Amino acid sequence: MAKVAAKLIIRGKNQAHHWWWFALLGIVLIAGGAFMLGHLTAATIVSAIFIGAAFLVLGAFQIVKAFNTRRWSGALLNAGLGALYVLAGAVLWANPVAAAISLTLLLAIMLVASGLVRLWLAYSHWPVMGGLLALSGVIAILAGLVIFFGWPATGLWVLGLVLAIDVLFQGFAWLMFGFALRPKA
Repeated sequence: MAKVAAKLIIRGKNQAHHWWWFALLGIVLIAGGAFMLGHLTAATIVSAIFIGAAFLVLGAFQIVKAFNTRRWSGALLNAGLGALYVLAGAVLWANPVAAAISLTLLLAIMLVASGLVRLWLAYSHWPVMGGLLALSGVIAILAGLVIFFGWPATGLWVLGLVLAIDVLFQGFAWLMFGFALRPKA
């Protein structure tokens, strides 16, 4: 971390005197992640609404891009993809609870599939990949099965939990980075 902090001296401008901004960002993210851990259902619903909004915006831009495409086949493909994004976004916004439950089922399926692929890769390339990839595959499969067998109830909290853990880890990383930048006394 200290090496990364030392490399932050970019173009002759020392950023070390801003260390407290990075630490403050870390503290805010940790507080937000802790709040989300206490309100997993709300965090799940908000994440479904956010994903829906992102789909709506992406779809609108994709449709606008279709009008700037020179070939009809490209224009139709862009317009069709944009329409699918807009439709998905509208569905997510219309019922974020059902959307969260559906997204959680999709996450469970993806975890099991990803775990199976990791197990196959670990077996196929054991000398290179080793047992760590196999362990990763087993953990992914178990996580997917836990989500699947608890579904649809898991759909109300899993996305919020994943988001909260991600925000917590980001917070701790920024906090550590800020302290690594702090000038030595």
